[in-house]
Amino acid sequence: MPDNTYDIIVVGGGHAGYEAALATARMGMSTLLLTMNIDTVGQMSCNPAIGGLAKGQLVREIDALGGEMAKITDATGIQFRMLNRGRGPVVYGPRAQCDRRFYQTEARRRVEQQPGLVLQQGVVEKLVVDRKSVTGVVVRYGLEYSAKAVVLTTGTFLRGLIHMGTSQHAGGRVGESSAETLSPFLAELGLKLGRLKTGTPPRINGDSAKLDTLIPQHGDPDPVPFSFFTSGLDRPDIPCYLTTTNERTHQIILDNLDRAPLYSGQIIGTGPRYCPSIEDKVVRFSDKPSHQVFLEPEGIMTNEMYCNGIPTSLPVDVQQELVRSIAGLEEAEITRFGYAIEYDFVPPTQTRSSLESKIVDGLFLAGQINGTSGYEEAAAQGLMAGINAVLKLRGEPPFTLDRSEAFIGVLIDDLVTKGTEEPYRMFTSRAEHRLMLRQDNADRRLMPYGHKLGLIPESMWQRLQKKEQLIADTRKYLERKREGNTPLAQILRRPHTSFAEIERLDSELAAQRLPSDVKEQLEIEMKYAGYIRRQMAQIERFKRMESREIPPETDYASIKELSNEAQSKLAVVQPKSLGQASRISGVSPSDIAILMVHIQAGSSREHQQALPED
Repeated sequence: MPDNTYDIIVVGGGHAGYEAALATARMGMSTLLLTMNIDTVGQMSCNPAIGGLAKGQLVREIDALGGEMAKITDATGIQFRMLNRGRGPVVYGPRAQCDRRFYQTEARRRVEQQPGLVLQQGVVEKLVVDRKSVTGVVVRYGLEYSAKAVVLTTGTFLRGLIHMGTSQHAGGRVGESSAETLSPFLAELGLKLGRLKTGTPPRINGDSAKLDTLIPQHGDPDPVPFSFFTSGLDRPDIPCYLTTTNERTHQIILDNLDRAPLYSGQIIGTGPRYCPSIEDKVVRFSDKPSHQVFLEPEGIMTNEMYCNGIPTSLPVDVQQELVRSIAGLEEAEITRFGYAIEYDFVPPTQTRSSLESKIVDGLFLAGQINGTSGYEEAAAQGLMAGINAVLKLRGEPPFTLDRSEAFIGVLIDDLVTKGTEEPYRMFTSRAEHRLMLRQDNADRRLMPYGHKLGLIPESMWQRLQKKEQLIADTRKYLERKREGNTPLAQILRRPHTSFAEIERLDSELAAQRLPSDVKEQLEIEMKYAGYIRRQMAQIERFKRMESREIPPETDYASIKELSNEAQSKLAVVQPKSLGQASRISGVSPSDIAILMVHIQAGSSREHQQALPED
């Protein structure tokens, strides 16, 4: 292709950016990944960990679709834990501590080695748009690149403003500049912008902490890999340590609230409700005498530790005092101070379910630009945006996942249907069908899609087919084979009866030496069979509503029976179905009933017009 001409350009090299770029290149599109600093591709800007509750499900779904985050985590992890093991498989959440520097290096290596993908450093200052269709980008110093689609994954860099006490300066991260010209250009194109805020805690020299006085938190002795591609994990486990704030810590914060940007009026952006700063926690939860602080190792080759639980933008002298008020950190040396950052985002109701902008054709948005927080939420959007950019160029329908298929489907539907006024974070409670959307069955749910898209290799596809056959054959065997007068399947359904106990009862079954993941699937499906049947019935009702399509040309203002709020919200979101319309805030059940009548009337008119004349 001509110099500076590509099929797709991805702007930003964070977790959304590298997933988008790898997907588009692997699907056969010449791709340029433009980032402000090629040394920070895949950088873990906040804590050095991947996964957790709901976030772990996202990572396994990314992996099942052919994404890279889980594989990089397995390659660079220094501690692996399955959270919520005591509460049932529905809410299990895999989580891993990673070597921050190694993760970043590994992400860049995979980008650089991907055929069809070019990594280049450059600051994108504006898009090239021809009649509301994007045709390229312009970087600083005037160099122009042409493309048929652009994926924006700008993170916290759009007019990023860093706060530390009364001090503030432009920056997308500490030590890095912000992108100042792209936001005004997006606004000129007709995109509405909002302002959000997030923050990070101080880091300390681990050698200066009294770790032997704190509670160590080790990983699992039998760690489970994140990726379905990883056969096993064998590496040293590096512990985290648990401590807490106390009344003295809280008093230090309260005495200095007048110097806190969050309370002085210096910060105007909305922060994350579910991951507040320590000053916000102390004020909002004044009845709590302490808050947990997890000291997380930053890597194998460093003694730096991340103080998870005390994100703050207080002045540096106050940070020093509050850190040293915490048990075990009385002599702690801060290596990097915490800070808050404000940045622009594009409220996501302006984006389609494919993550393509409704305003600019061929422009896709993913990650924090859509109002989310977290590496996992960003990576999931990046992968989906990359896939859909390719499908658009091929002239194929977009690839979307509904709420009954994946946490990724819940994430994107929440964003484009409900929007967000604060940094959006994924929780298991957001998924109505979470019994079916477990982390353990992500491969069975989503790998068929990944294979069809060309992102899952044939060897992995064949492995999944073998697994499905083993599950089906063993299920039949358990239903047929009896212990006395009772089928083995019925015994397995009993509380506290494990698959291992069934194997002890039946030597023929034990001799098959079934893989652990096959046994896990059978045990879960049989123990939860009644609940699964009820959820499948709920999903069928959900899909009936999702199948009632709303014509894209619907003029909601002309449907006078709708409430004014419903008319306005429906016009903004432009829902594809009655199901999506029902999830829009401000659209009532009576509005949905009116809309259904309108659609049915329209279908009847179309049918009458299509009848042949006598």
